[in-house]
Amino acid sequence: MPVKIRLQRRGRTKRPFYHIVVADGRAPRDGRFIEKIGTYNPMTKPATIDLDRDRAFDWLMKGAQPSDTARAILRFKGVMYKKHLQRGVVKGALTQERADELYQKWIEAKEAKVEARRQETLEEIKQFHINVSGKAKPMARPATEVSESAPAPQETQSFADSVEQTTIESVSGAPAVEATPEPVAEAPAVEATPEPVAEAPAVEATPEPAAEAPAADDLKKVEGIGPKISDLLNVAGIHTYAQLGATSEDRLKEILTEAGGIYASKDCSTWAKQSEMAAAGEWDKLKAWQDELDGGKVVAPKTPEA
Repeated sequence: MPVKIRLQRRGRTKRPFYHIVVADGRAPRDGRFIEKIGTYNPMTKPATIDLDRDRAFDWLMKGAQPSDTARAILRFKGVMYKKHLQRGVVKGALTQERADELYQKWIEAKEAKVEARRQETLEEIKQFHINVSGKAKPMARPATEVSESAPAPQETQSFADSVEQTTIESVSGAPAVEATPEPVAEAPAVEATPEPVAEAPAVEATPEPAAEAPAADDLKKVEGIGPKISDLLNVAGIHTYAQLGATSEDRLKEILTEAGGIYASKDCSTWAKQSEMAAAGEWDKLKAWQDELDGGKVVAPKTPEA
């Protein structure tokens, strides 16, 4: 059996969290593994994927075979594209410098798209709080400016951002205290600092995606969707019946086409309508309609022969 790149489930009930591991194909899913190369959290919006691209690429070039979901993650993170470019280098179609340049441009464009989605989510959370409270809090704006400025450094680093941000604030605050005379240091400048600090946790403590995450629906109840396709939809950010019902058929076909293999030929024409009925709680009506479907496809009624 070849070495496999696959997901290893962690987390708790209805709150899955996965490790991306390299393991022997004969080992159990949650058993022993050779190396851990990343993590995948489908409960955030967008899904959080932390992957060591270099190690994943190295294992691919050594012949490791990814599972269907792992292949979708590797394609999303650009590892499969890097392997494609490397094949061109081996065949002499392009130089190593050109391949590295194309790969870096692809990564920058992808990270920009992911950051745009993250900003959309933050804006949705902000609008949600405005809708719930009826109006925006007067002191919420400076706190949102802090929260909006924090993700900016995430384009280059993911975990050291908060440390760098606090370091910058402490360094910028140090000369302010030293430059001001003693009377000014005792002035309201000290009282002014707690206001944004007190407000900041209120905005940072808005991980509403975590509150919405437990409401993820079982997409496998839709006729034609199995466990593998459900995982592919989760990777694409679709976790509920409402989200699936609002997704166009073209987008669903695009997700299946990117997965390749047998998934590219799946018929998803009825998934959105089934999801709308499930989201509305029309289970009896949905069950009656699913009895008429064949693997999620609409079957034409047989006409009696004359």
